Amino acid sequence: MKIVSWNVAGFRACLRKGFRIFFEQTDADIVCLQEVKATKEQYDFHPQNYYEYLNAAERKGYSGVLIYTKQEPLTVTYGIGKKAFDCEGRLLTLEYKEFYLVNVYVPNVQRTLARMEFRIEWEKEFRRYIRKLDKEKPVIICGDFNVAHTEMDIKNAKQNRGNAGFTDEERLAFTNLLNLGLVDIYRNFYPDKLEAYTWWSYMKGVRERNIGWRIDYFLISKRWIKKVEDVHIYSSVYGSDHCPVGIQMKENIVQ
Repeated sequence: MKIVSWNVAGFRACLRKGFRIFFEQTDADIVCLQEVKATKEQYDFHPQNYYEYLNAAERKGYSGVLIYTKQEPLTVTYGIGKKAFDCEGRLLTLEYKEFYLVNVYVPNVQRTLARMEFRIEWEKEFRRYIRKLDKEKPVIICGDFNVAHTEMDIKNAKQNRGNAGFTDEERLAFTNLLNLGLVDIYRNFYPDKLEAYTWWSYMKGVRERNIGWRIDYFLISKRWIKKVEDVHIYSSVYGSDHCPVGIQMKENIVQ
C-alpha cells in the first residue's frame, strides 16, 4: 500500500505543471495534498475510483488540504475543533479500521516571525489532538510541517539559525510532537542521509544546486513503524517549490 504527500503550492497551477502524470504513474492508494488554495469548484481533477475530501480555508486562495483515497474511510474530520485555527483549512483526518491518517499543513511563522505566537498555540492544540487520536489507534501523519528539524535537514544550518522554519521554537515544537511516541519515518530508514530535501526556494539555480530544506514529513506511531516497508522523496518531480514524499506499507492497512 502506497501513501503520497505533496505541498502543491496552488493546486490549479500544479495541475498545469504535470500533476496528473505524476498521480497516474504513482498510482498511490492515498494522496494527501497541502496548500491547495482552491475550492472544489475551482479545479477539474476528480479521478475515478477515488473518494475525495477537501478542507478549504475560508480565505480564498489560501492554504487548504485535500485527500484522494481509494478506500472509503469510516469517518472524516475537518480541523481540530478550534475555530481560530480551523478557518485556515490546515487539517484533515480520515479514520480507518486500524489507524488514523492525518493530512496537515502547519502554519508558517512568516519571514518576520510575526505569526510565531499563533504557530506555537497551534502546535499545542495539534499535539493535544494527536495525543487523543493515538490513544484510540495508531496514527500516520503527513504533510508540510514548515520546519527543518535538525541541522541534517537543511543545507546551510548556521546561516539559517533563527530564520523562519529553523527557529529554536519551531524545532522544539517538532521534537515535542515526536515525544508523543511518533517516529520520523525518513530518519528511521535513513538516519545519516544528508542533502535529502523536499523544499527549495524559487531563486534561480537553488533547486538545481540542491540548496534545500526537508520540511515535508511522514510520522507514524512508534508501535506501527514495522509496518512501513520504505519511504521515498521524489526530488526529481517538479510542479511546486516542494516535491512529493511517499511511504510504502508492507500490507494493505485499509482493508
